[in-house]
Amino acid sequence: MDLFQAIKERKSIRAFKPDPVPREKIEEILRLVTQAPSAINLQPWEFIVVMGGERERLSRRLIKSYHEKQISCSPGNVKPLADTFSKRGVESFELMNPYLEQMGAQFDRFINEGSCNFYGAPVAIIMCLDNAFSKARLVDIGVGLGYLVLAAYGFGLATCPIGLITAYEDDVKDVVNIPENKDVVISAALGYPDWDSPINRFKTPREHLNSFVRWVE
Repeated sequence: MDLFQAIKERKSIRAFKPDPVPREKIEEILRLVTQAPSAINLQPWEFIVVMGGERERLSRRLIKSYHEKQISCSPGNVKPLADTFSKRGVESFELMNPYLEQMGAQFDRFINEGSCNFYGAPVAIIMCLDNAFSKARLVDIGVGLGYLVLAAYGFGLATCPIGLITAYEDDVKDVVNIPENKDVVISAALGYPDWDSPINRFKTPREHLNSFVRWVE
C-alpha cells in the first residue's frame, strides 16, 4: 500500500468485528513498529499484546473500575486550553453525535466504556515505558504509536489509540502482570473494522496547515 495513501485514509475505528487476528500478523506489525526512530537508538518501547479471554477479562476489570471511579476521557491538560484547541474538541463531539444517535448510544458512555472495552477489538496492545527513563522518552513511544497505526492499516486492520487506560493503570498492571517499574503509557485497539456500524463513518477533520505552521526564513 502507498504510504501517502495510508496516511490520508487511516482513521480511528470504534467498532470492530470479533474475528481474531492471527498472531503472525501482529508480529509482522510489531516488527515494523520497531523500525521507528528513537533517541540514540534506545528503543525504549515495550508491548503487552492482550488477546482472547484475557482481553475480555481486562475489559471487564476496566469497565468495573470506570463505574466505581468515574474517571473519563479528557485531553489531560494541566492548564486551561486555549480557545483554538477547545473549539476543535467541541466540533469533534458535535460531528460524532449524529452517528451515535443512529446507534442509540450516549456520548459519554460510548466513549468511556468503549475505551475500557477497546471498542470490542479482539486485540489490545499496551505500550509501556520503563520508569528508569526520563519523560522525554515518551516522544519515542508516540513515534512508535504512529508507526503502529499505519502498519496495521497496511495489513488491512484498524486501530484506535486509547489513553484512558492510564487512569486505571493499577488495574491494568494487576490483570496482565506488568511490573511496578513499567509505566503504562497508552494502548491501541487492534482488529478488523465493522463497516456496518454507523460510528465508523465518522472521521475527524483537519485544520488548514496555516493553523499549525510558522515559517522562519
